[in-house]
Amino acid sequence: MHQPARWGLGAAGAGIAMIVVLELASIDEMNPLKRTISEHGLGPDGWIFGLAVGLLAAGSAAIGVSLARKRLAGIFGTIALMGWSVGLFMTAWFEKNDWSVGPSLHGSIHRMGSFIAFLSLPLAAVIIARPWRHRERSRATLVAFGLGICSVLWVVGIAAVMLIGARDGMPWWRVMPLGLVERGLAVTEVAALLALGVWAARRLGTTEEPDQLGEAAVAGVAERSGGPLT
Repeated sequence: MHQPARWGLGAAGAGIAMIVVLELASIDEMNPLKRTISEHGLGPDGWIFGLAVGLLAAGSAAIGVSLARKRLAGIFGTIALMGWSVGLFMTAWFEKNDWSVGPSLHGSIHRMGSFIAFLSLPLAAVIIARPWRHRERSRATLVAFGLGICSVLWVVGIAAVMLIGARDGMPWWRVMPLGLVERGLAVTEVAALLALGVWAARRLGTTEEPDQLGEAAVAGVAERSGGPLT
């Protein structure tokens, strides 16, 4: 029952490492304050970025499967986490568009995938790791929940700045240091995902609810003792 979460952490970790290498390799050519992460997907080496995001998406899906199998995520939490994975797959498959030459279908799909991913992960982290839902709290769930709240605040802050910019007639991508903001949000959300993955990898799996397990244990003791317990 632990294996999908461990595979997920491995795949996600590999994807993250590849993106970090791309960031370091292009630090002299690409301004991280203004240029978005997705711009690594442009050019002849764009397949590396696509592969990295695809690994992150696959790892996220595996973590979601593990949480769902252990009945830790719930329906809405699972849907939100899978929404993050689907959004990442969309950004990996459809490369970022060069908007200076006009809109394109693949660019619009890429942007939609980014929005879906960045909006879904905060919801998933808050829904799945909320402390009052689980009897046994762990450091991983508290970290995931805290990072989920931080991600929500990131999204709310970005939306507020965009609305202010629209009111003043400024393009939304110029009202903030877009590259820096996107990287801050991405780091927070990926950290929340990894915390969920660690929790899923450590948590013992079960296919029964706690009350059902208790009833099964009582029934087993009664059978061994030769009669019902009174």
